[in-house]
Amino acid sequence: MKCHWCGGVFEQALTDFPFKVTETSIVIVKGLPAWQCRNCREYMIEDQVMEKVDRILAKAAHGAELEVVRFAAWIETS
Repeated sequence: MKCHWCGGVFEQALTDFPFKVTETSIVIVKGLPAWQCRNCREYMIEDQVMEKVDRILAKAAHGAELEVVRFAAWIETS
């Protein structure tokens, strides 16, 4: 798969990614599977992975300022 920004090659990677859930709440998803360009480091998240992230974010403690969730651990328990 080619990068839409630089034309480089995407490769599978695990990354830690922050999602802003509310004005004052951030959820960091650790070990998120993504595709990342070897050249410019642009990333893509597949639709089925993003659907799981949406479920993680929906269950996040919205009162918390910062929450850290492991992607693989959440998948195993849901």
